[in-house]
Amino acid sequence: MDATSDLRVFVRVLDRGSFSSAAKDLGLTPSAVSKLVSRLEDRLGARLLERSTRRLVLTPEGEGFLARARRIVAEIEEAEAEVMRVRGAPRGTLHINAGTAFGLHQLAPALADFLARYPEIDLNLSITDRLVDLLEEHADIAVRSGHIPEGPFVQRKIADLQRVICAAPAYLAQRGTPKIAADLRQHDCIVVAGPGLDRWPFQTRAGVDVVEVRPRVTTDDAEAALRLAIEGAGIVRMSEVIVGRALRNGELAPLLTDVHHVEPFPLSAIYPVGRNRLPRVAVFLDFLMERFADAPWRLRDMPAAATR
Repeated sequence: MDATSDLRVFVRVLDRGSFSSAAKDLGLTPSAVSKLVSRLEDRLGARLLERSTRRLVLTPEGEGFLARARRIVAEIEEAEAEVMRVRGAPRGTLHINAGTAFGLHQLAPALADFLARYPEIDLNLSITDRLVDLLEEHADIAVRSGHIPEGPFVQRKIADLQRVICAAPAYLAQRGTPKIAADLRQHDCIVVAGPGLDRWPFQTRAGVDVVEVRPRVTTDDAEAALRLAIEGAGIVRMSEVIVGRALRNGELAPLLTDVHHVEPFPLSAIYPVGRNRLPRVAVFLDFLMERFADAPWRLRDMPAAATR
């Protein structure tokens, strides 16, 4: 291997957290990977990693070197991508990071189609609501909802998301259907824990007003809230990407759509500057727009006022 390959190996070891994990990615043995990193250190005349049986720790020299090595490897990949673009099909491992709601309910079910379309692309999918550093975690692209602060990354809006108030038909048959926003105070509600999430907004002639609902159940897990609602435990207000399927198949029914303030918020793709020139990233961005730009999870027969 040459100096460039040594850099790739070093970066991969830090991205994967161990010699053995990096070796699997690279098709090498752990001892071969360790020798290549040692060769790099010998050539530089500096120790880059402190090795132990539990983890790898960067030395101060290693921290500075890693940042430059990442940039060099990224530029090489982009140069190779330009050649590959004219050579044929996109290929390589695509590292995707997505938030839980969109990742589980919308993205994961669609990825089989993407893989079938691009058989030479492999996926590394991370689903978490934790904010991540794309470069540090070696992610090509992240998909996130909500307003994201400006930073050293490109943001590309995919669609606007909305929130929906809904309940199971069985619950409504037993407790009745709220006709006006104030009726919610007499109902059991399911609230996902968070500041202000028990205050549900509604459109009025004077603007937006809120109703403070009575949480019969409070949970820190959106999946639990969804399941509780489907099983008839109460009324819930959640993002449409989570409840969309249950609404379409009749497990949940939308409520107060003529007055509910849906609070639209963006769903965006985020990626490092220039990363979209990699063919595997470019085709995935196109796939996201093709599949999700028209918000396929949304009930199209909901009254127009529900989209205010």
